[in-house]
Amino acid sequence: MPTEIHVGTVKDEQGTLGILSIRTTEGILDVALDVHSADAIVNAIGTIRSKLAFADS
Repeated sequence: MPTEIHVGTVKDEQGTLGILSIRTTEGILDVALDVHSADAIVNAIGTIRSKLAFADS
């Protein structure tokens, strides 16, 4: 279960990546995302949110 969520960016010679850090009761999960991966995550979260809202109805 997530207990904290942090975001940041890192830049290298290939460009900038977004970093999503999720602290859980089991430890920290760091995910590096390019712009295409970030868009896919946003779309996936939108799908999950709509299903959760429907489930609460």
